Amino acid sequence: MSDSDGVDEITHGTERVNDVSIHYVTAGSGPPLVLLHGWPQTWYEWRDVIPSFAADYTVIAPDLRGMGDSGTPQSGYDKDTVATDIRQLVHALGYGDERIALVGHDWGMPTAYAYAAQYREEVAALCVLEAGLPGVREDEKRHFWHTRFHGVQDLPERLVAGRERLYLEWFYKEGAYDPSAIDSDARGEYVRCYSQPGGLRGGFEYYRAYDDDAENNAAHAETPLEIPVLALGGAASFRSLPIEDMNAVAIDVEGEVFENAGHWIPEERPEYFVERVGSFLETAME
Repeated sequence: MSDSDGVDEITHGTERVNDVSIHYVTAGSGPPLVLLHGWPQTWYEWRDVIPSFAADYTVIAPDLRGMGDSGTPQSGYDKDTVATDIRQLVHALGYGDERIALVGHDWGMPTAYAYAAQYREEVAALCVLEAGLPGVREDEKRHFWHTRFHGVQDLPERLVAGRERLYLEWFYKEGAYDPSAIDSDARGEYVRCYSQPGGLRGGFEYYRAYDDDAENNAAHAETPLEIPVLALGGAASFRSLPIEDMNAVAIDVEGEVFENAGHWIPEERPEYFVERVGSFLETAME
């Protein structure tokens, strides 16, 4: 486990839920706030915002199955299953009787949506950023080159193995408005995780579940979410796409495109991210 510099008073833990070992961190006290990361990152993407959120919430930031220091099973990467992992973790940590707030970035976005859509009475508010929802609209997200490449069985692992830093750093730079926001320590932590046995495969499996996710999301969308939703995009990345996708599946949606931000909003603009999400949650959780 790497050092957690810059994150005060966090606690690391591991819980076996839904037949997979899930690593997580917690901090703070108050209503539960669950932060779900994306690829190619881990819980560590939230390092700059956890201390602020922990002043008002019990922050739970897990490593999703197959990523970070969580287990890497052979299957179960459709987002309905990944969401069930997190729901069981929330219950195992003693918050099964409380309505939670969910924040999901990148693959954490469809995971957070799947959680809210499956367990509607357990979620009070949902914030999603910088991703789309497979299956809800026909647009360009299925056609991103890396979505197609990562979806090929076995080949990406073989080509990237031994070149993890070179490959991952391309995404941190290309997806950013400010490439310096993900510094060398953060890149080193992410590369450490994706260089572990199974680390590359676990991340790529999220893309291989795209068609299953599309089918599940289409079914969920037949009953729109009624909880408050905040959808965010980076002006140098997905822009309004997260807002448009959430408007297709939810009734009460706020949206904003963050200026001076790319794909890595919590790291590129952490202070404003906390301010914007905190203001939303303050109203939504009343």
